[in-house]
This record gives sequence, structure tokens and C-alpha cells, in this order.
Amino acid sequence: MPVNCSAIPESLAESHLFGHVAGAFTGAVARPGLIRSAHGGTLFLDEVGELPMAIQPKLLRVLQDRLVLPVGATNSVPCDVRIVAATNRDLQAAVAEGTFRGDLYARLSEHPLEIAPLRCRKEDVLLILLGAMGEPRPRFSAPLIEALLLHDYPFNVRDVLALASQLRIQGAGAEMLD
Repeated sequence: MPVNCSAIPESLAESHLFGHVAGAFTGAVARPGLIRSAHGGTLFLDEVGELPMAIQPKLLRVLQDRLVLPVGATNSVPCDVRIVAATNRDLQAAVAEGTFRGDLYARLSEHPLEIAPLRCRKEDVLLILLGAMGEPRPRFSAPLIEALLLHDYPFNVRDVLALASQLRIQGAGAEMLD
């Protein structure tokens, strides 16, 4: 289950992630939250570096104890979920600046996987682009392929996804794109 942490309003982050019990606030009906909704599976926290400081110790508890305390609850609920996190921020620098908890960083980085930017792995560009375009898709001319491979993609996969959308629209019905 993917979650874009930067898209969760800070005032609602705790309820969205950890859930809440009925009556926790005016009009509240019980909700499990995103973490418990991923029970037995994987929760992908995209842009984890954007999590508010107040939420970070609660996420740490989930990682360490596998327990979730919903808003308004007095007892924690066991939760078996694998957390995969990604960010474009330098979390080590954020820890040094005091904007990200060091203990949470340590827990999240138990199995780090650094992926080089697309400008360093051009062999992936066409695969990502073709996958994002779906079927049917037109063929690409040699000059277009060359231009695609020479581009730097400063926003990485987001650039390729935007380009796929543009090519789908501009190339609708075409047999070949130049």
C-alpha cells in the first residue's frame, strides 16, 4: 500500500497513519489507519522525510514494537506490517539539523537501497517510459530515442512519467513518434 507522506496534512497525519477510535474527536467513527490497513503486507512510505516530527516517535514504536496506538485509544493494537520508505531528502543531514529523528533514521535504514538517478542509468529510461505508456503505443524514431537517452531527467522517474503522458496524448493514433 503506497502512502505519499508529503500529501498528508500535518494536523491529520496521526489519524491517517495510526487510525482512530469512535468518538476520538467530534463525529469520529472508528478507522484502522493506513498502517493497520496494510496488516500482513507492505506499507510504502514515499517521502518519509516529510513526516512531521510529532509523528516520528509513533512510527518508531510501530517499527520497534509492531504496535499501533490509534488516536483516542488507551490500548495499542498489534500490527504485522513491513515498512518500505523512500525519500529524496538527505536524511543524515536532516538528523544532524534536528528535523528528523536519528533513532527513526537508524530503524528505517536497516536495509538501505540507494538507487542512482536516471542520468546515471540511462538503460532504464526506455523501459520505464514504455511501461508507463501502456498499450497500444507507437514506435519511436531513432532521433527520438537518442534525445530520450541524452536528456538528464532532473526529476528522475517523475520526468519519465510526465513524458509518457505527453507522448500518449501527442502520439495518439500515430504509428511512429519522431
